[in-house]
Amino acid sequence: MSRPSQRRPARPARKPVRKPVRRPARKPRGAAPGSPMLRLRVGMVFIAMVLSLFAARLVQLQGVDPNQYAAMAAAEGEVSVILPAERGDIVDRNGDPLADSIDGLMVVADPSLTQKRATELAGFLAKRLDVDYFATTEKLRAQDSRFQYVARQVPAAKARDVVAAAKEKGFVGLSTREDPVRTYPAREIGANLVGFLGTPAKDGSARPLAGLETSFNTYLSGHDGEARYQKGASGDRVPLGTNVVDPARDGQNLTLTIDRDLQWYSQQVLADAVKQARGDSGSIIVGDSLTGEVLALADYPTYDASRPDLSSSSLYSSRALSDPYEPGSVEKALTMAGLIDAGKATARTKVVVPPRLERQDRPINDYFEHDTLRLTLAGVLAKSSNIGTVIAADRYGPGELRDYLTRFGLGSRTDVGLGGETPGILPSGKLWTSQTADRIAFGQSLSVNALQMWAAINTIANGGERIDPSLVKGRATLDDGTEVGTDVAKRSRVVSEDAARQTARMMERVVDPDAGVAPGARVEGYRVAGKTGTAQRVVDGVYDGSFTVSFAGFAPADDPRFTVYVVVHNPRNGGGGGSVGGPAFSKVMGYALRRYAVAPTGTPPSRLPVEW
Repeated sequence: MSRPSQRRPARPARKPVRKPVRRPARKPRGAAPGSPMLRLRVGMVFIAMVLSLFAARLVQLQGVDPNQYAAMAAAEGEVSVILPAERGDIVDRNGDPLADSIDGLMVVADPSLTQKRATELAGFLAKRLDVDYFATTEKLRAQDSRFQYVARQVPAAKARDVVAAAKEKGFVGLSTREDPVRTYPAREIGANLVGFLGTPAKDGSARPLAGLETSFNTYLSGHDGEARYQKGASGDRVPLGTNVVDPARDGQNLTLTIDRDLQWYSQQVLADAVKQARGDSGSIIVGDSLTGEVLALADYPTYDASRPDLSSSSLYSSRALSDPYEPGSVEKALTMAGLIDAGKATARTKVVVPPRLERQDRPINDYFEHDTLRLTLAGVLAKSSNIGTVIAADRYGPGELRDYLTRFGLGSRTDVGLGGETPGILPSGKLWTSQTADRIAFGQSLSVNALQMWAAINTIANGGERIDPSLVKGRATLDDGTEVGTDVAKRSRVVSEDAARQTARMMERVVDPDAGVAPGARVEGYRVAGKTGTAQRVVDGVYDGSFTVSFAGFAPADDPRFTVYVVVHNPRNGGGGGSVGGPAFSKVMGYALRRYAVAPTGTPPSRLPVEW
């Protein structure tokens, strides 16, 4: 029988068990990672650490070893480097160089690297570069400096060789910079005018020692520039440091009126003339009669401007300007021109010339013996009679002759731009006595320089108008601020055109073989006007028995193109102005006429009477 199902008593319903809710863990107090507050705190800690390092460094610099670090700071100083200006060229009228600049280098040193072996390196450089040993040693030891020049204007090849040789010997701290070198390609040609630069001075610049290089130094040299920058102890430039550049300003070119080829030829002729006459020295000046431009100004003896050390310093200046002398009978042409201009005589004025003229203090004689002569004024000039000239000059009023000579330019410098020019001596006041006036009338008792006398004779060639002679084409400024050159040359009327023309015709008779004393001065095919000169020389204040001989003239005589003046001092062959100066004049004048293609005028020469 089946059991009845037994039900278990129902369990009471369980209350649902609530699981405890987990609360998130509490974060530590403070900023969350990546929050601005945290970054700020980290930054503050970092800054504090850096400041601590700076503080420690400051203590070290100021307290531990201040001298060492001061030296290191000085090494990181400012460097100044010269930027050399290129000197202007000196060229002739055609642009041919008489002085120019070529590539060169300066040798410089970094004393911070050369100090240890300064004495050895200075000895090496003194031999190789011809620099002063003691001055160089001082530069190589310079304190607080990273730049010292050792030598300037060294030929590039030589400078590089010296620096390379120094490195081979273990020397350090030498280098090179650009620095143009002055050269004189024409050498002897025009050296008496151009001059030269000497060895560098303490500031590294080359000193001009003679000629136009000296008087136009500022005009030619320009202005060196400068570069300043900061350099670290390693020797490298500091990128963000000082970097200032004052650029160089190159010098200006100086163009001369000189014709280099004509200058060369004149120097050759002059040298031959002085040697053949066994003279001491001489000058030849060739100029344009119409413009006053000096085409050649030769002196003998002269020197090589590229090697001036091989010659005496007495040759460096132009004697044609610096050496005064008495002009002799060339001056008679001025005396005659003044008389004609004053209306006191003409070329045909008759003069009785005795064998001897008794005057106040001493008798006056001619260079040749003669009986009484009856000469025209043209004849007096053609025969170069001292007696006839003095008699003719008696027609001048008081001070009148001196006034004419002053207007011709005697007693005043030409001021063409060369230093050391003498004004000569033209007596005045109490020194102008009647005896002095007699001698001055025929070219003694006064002194001139050769260019001054050239300008006076050229006044006659130019129709009686004096033109300041010029060596510079255009205009240029001397170191004293004076402007010179063809653009500023002055003109002044001295005598009338008629007086100049009559005097020129009289001067033609001087070279006439039938009338004058200088037939050797003729130029084939051309009319030539000229005048000889022979004068006693003054040495140490007294006449020493020697002479200066000369010849001045122009051609074509009726339409002058060139004026040439030849001077030879102390010829010992017994020659005079006609025999010594005349042939030299003929050669140079003939060359100039041909070179410039001046055609003969084709007119007959002067036939003025010389006697009556």
